[in-house]
Amino acid sequence: MKLRDFGLLFALMALWGLNFSVIKLGVNSVHPLVLTALRFSFAVFPLVFFIKKPDVPWCYLIAYGLSFGVGVWGLTTLSIGAGVSAGMASLLLDMSVVSSLLVGWLCLNETITRNKLLGAGLALLGLALIMQAQGGSVTGKGLVLVLMASVFWSVNGLIVKRANTKAIFAFNIWGMVFAPLPLLLLAVMSEGMQVVAELPNQFTQWTLFSALFQAYPTTLLGYWFWNKMIMKYSVSTVAPMTLLVPVFGILGGYWFYNEPIETNQIIAAVLILLGLFVGQMALPQLSFFKRLRGDSCKKSTMS
Repeated sequence: MKLRDFGLLFALMALWGLNFSVIKLGVNSVHPLVLTALRFSFAVFPLVFFIKKPDVPWCYLIAYGLSFGVGVWGLTTLSIGAGVSAGMASLLLDMSVVSSLLVGWLCLNETITRNKLLGAGLALLGLALIMQAQGGSVTGKGLVLVLMASVFWSVNGLIVKRANTKAIFAFNIWGMVFAPLPLLLLAVMSEGMQVVAELPNQFTQWTLFSALFQAYPTTLLGYWFWNKMIMKYSVSTVAPMTLLVPVFGILGGYWFYNEPIETNQIIAAVLILLGLFVGQMALPQLSFFKRLRGDSCKKSTMS
C-alpha cells in the first residue's frame, strides 16, 4: 500500500472512531432515533436526485436502508443514549465478527476456519469481561442494543453480497433513502409525537453539527473513500485497518467526555481486537465444520 493511501486510511479510521463521540454530542439534546433520521436525511437529500439508481431490485435497497440505517446506526445511537460510553459502543459494534461468522456459514456457504473460530472465541471472552465491568461505561439495555446493532452489521454485509452491484456509492445513497422515515416512525411509536413537536426547541448548533458530521465526512466521504481503497487494494490489505476504529473511539470518549478507561476494559478491548486480527489471518480450514456442512447437504439431498 502506498504511504499516502495508508495515511488517508489512518485518518479515516480516526474519523470513524471519533464519530461515536459526535453521536454522543447529539443525543444529549435530541432523541437518538431522531438524530439518526437527521443524519441520513442530510446524507441522501438532495444528492439522490443527481445519482442514477443502481441496477438492483428495490427489495435490496429497502433491506439495506432498514438494516444499515435502522438496524446498525439506529440501535447504536440508541445504545449511546441508553448509557453506553462512546468508546465501548465503537468496540462492541465490532462484535459483528461473531455474528458474521454464523451468517456467512448459514447463508453464504462460507467455510469456518480455525482462525475465525479462534478470533470469535477471543472476542466473546472480551465481551464477557465487559459484561462484568462495574465502571458505568456499559448499561444492560445499552449492551443489548449495541450487540443487536452488531448483528445487523453482519446482515448488512449479506444484503450487499446478495445485491451483487459494482455501483456501491449509488447503492449506499439509494438504500439510505429508506432509513429516515422508519427511524422517525419508531421514535414516535416509542415516545409519542412530542419527539417531533419538541425538536425545534431541542435543536441546537451542536445537534446540527452532530447530524452534519455524521452525514457528510463520516457517511458520504468516508464510505466513498473506503470503497475506493477496497477496489484499489485487496480486502485482506485494507480490512485490518478497521481495528483502529475502536482505538480512536475509546480515545475520543476519554478526550471529550473524560470516560474512564479501566484495566478490565483495556484487557477486553485487547481480546476483541486480537480476535478481529486473528480472524483476518490465513490459517488452514477447520475440517470439522466442512464435514458437518457436507453431511448436512448430503442428508438434505437424500431427503
